[in-house]
Amino acid sequence: MSRSTVRRLSALFTAFALIVSAMVAGAAPAGAANLLSNPGFEAGSTSGWTCQSGTVVSSPVRTGSHALASTATGQDIGKCSQTVSVVPNTTYAVSAWVRGNPVYLGITGGPSTWTAATNYAELKLSFTTGANQTSAELYLHGWYGAGTYNADDISLDGPGGGNPGAPGTPGNPTVGSVTNSSIALSWGAAAGTVTGYRVYEGTTVRATVTGTSTTITGLAACSTHSYSVAAYNTAGESAKTTQVSGTTTGCTNVGLPKHALIGYLHASFANGSGYLRMADVPDTWDIINLAFGEPTSVTSGDIRFRQCPAAECGGVESEADFIAGIRAKQAKGKKVLISIGGQNGQVQLTSTGARDAFVNSVSAIIDKYGLDGLDIDFEGHSLYLNAGDTDFRNPTTPVIVNLISALRTLKNKYGSRFVLTMAPETFFVQVGYQFYGGAGGGDNRTGSYLPVIHAMRDALTVLHVQDYNSGPVMGLDNQYHNMGGADFHIAMTDMIKAGFPVARTGHTFPGLREDQIAFGLPAAVSAGNGYTAPAQVQAAVNCLARNQSCGGYTLRGGASPAFRGLMTWSINWDRYYNWEFQNNHEPFLNALP
Repeated sequence: MSRSTVRRLSALFTAFALIVSAMVAGAAPAGAANLLSNPGFEAGSTSGWTCQSGTVVSSPVRTGSHALASTATGQDIGKCSQTVSVVPNTTYAVSAWVRGNPVYLGITGGPSTWTAATNYAELKLSFTTGANQTSAELYLHGWYGAGTYNADDISLDGPGGGNPGAPGTPGNPTVGSVTNSSIALSWGAAAGTVTGYRVYEGTTVRATVTGTSTTITGLAACSTHSYSVAAYNTAGESAKTTQVSGTTTGCTNVGLPKHALIGYLHASFANGSGYLRMADVPDTWDIINLAFGEPTSVTSGDIRFRQCPAAECGGVESEADFIAGIRAKQAKGKKVLISIGGQNGQVQLTSTGARDAFVNSVSAIIDKYGLDGLDIDFEGHSLYLNAGDTDFRNPTTPVIVNLISALRTLKNKYGSRFVLTMAPETFFVQVGYQFYGGAGGGDNRTGSYLPVIHAMRDALTVLHVQDYNSGPVMGLDNQYHNMGGADFHIAMTDMIKAGFPVARTGHTFPGLREDQIAFGLPAAVSAGNGYTAPAQVQAAVNCLARNQSCGGYTLRGGASPAFRGLMTWSINWDRYYNWEFQNNHEPFLNALP
């Protein structure tokens, strides 16, 4: 969140543009062989490929008699793709001859490159599979409304996956009944001779059964787990299914309504929208984030909060009245949190000393004002990943490790009713689907919130990603989505519910519980780029919560009737614009099932 009326965009846009155009190089593959079916379209059709609008033409071609022609319209990008079996921990080389303006070549969840050539030109890249990766999707596409592109002589070279004689991959698992300590799973039978099935959580086998269902027991209450299934026989094991996530029951109710309105209050500064006394915040706001607690220096970990000075904020109340206002809100069931960071509050916990200072200083703020918890709004360069830090489940970068440790300490100190929220930008979460900072090849901040979210998922109350001040972001449909309409909120939020493969790491980020998920947007046009009209916001929520009004998008994570709600920057800006956000969305949220 920003102190200014329109937050800075240039740094993230520049970084994102560099990443999108990056070509990640790697070592030459072992046992090279083109794994693609119909790579030059010499079958006279798009057999083997999945295309939005692709056809085969006899001219222009590079070699042979045929080539691909696919047209990118105003509604789609003319994508053609093919999925092949691959071997884990192996480098593959990819190439294609293309012409058009522009044409993209890439691997889903991995590197991509592009050109704008009027004659056939070769695109090349390489990628390395993850430790558990058994398939890869190669794609080609143009850009919205840019017209027809051509492709020919496409290659994905390297050793093929699979074991001869092993069973086929089982049907993807689904979650059945859950209890405080168990999750039931079932899946479709695999083709071929099957001895049994292994149920994996990550790389660990949690169950081995002969049938197509099992129940995983001995789990902690209110904990989320992700499972995949592989079939096996004497010849070997099949590829694993996609992961499915389930959460045990027994979660603590911190006192929020089913659907909440969440807003930031400019408590320590003014930025043109006017100061608003705590006592004057309407009771429609269920979570009030005090903006901001900031460090004494970037790496000190020493967080300070002060009320806005009277010289800057006319009408600011006394500290006693401010605290009395907080107590009055809490008496009505509202939650008041200290938000740490913001645009100007860079926080890098580079040492254990900074970690401990963070815990002590944040505790002092919470205790002084009697707050309900903490909001993490780290932006800019607060979080990043060191080279080689590629497993979000086991991070090694100090600023990540120390933040996780600090948050766990605070959660343990204040107990089960401690409210923990996070407000990352899309660059630090959803962009991790394509690019992960520790894997190299681009900005080392991409996806850097993922290890923090994952480590704290069982303590996290609400994640409300900022769906604004963002560049285009690829969703699970492998299309780029742009802020400002229902489509962006649907695609970005569906990623959080469904989970997604993390770039080239071979690891999959499991989705969150639906009650942990909200999304954030500006209260008004002056509050940030990406303002979305109320009707479009509500269309997005109807899609996410009810699977209605999705505009052609298919929810990968399914409907979320317990979708937590909406966050906005900010309550002050909403007041400045006559409460448009509050007056439209509070009754709408209350009317949801």
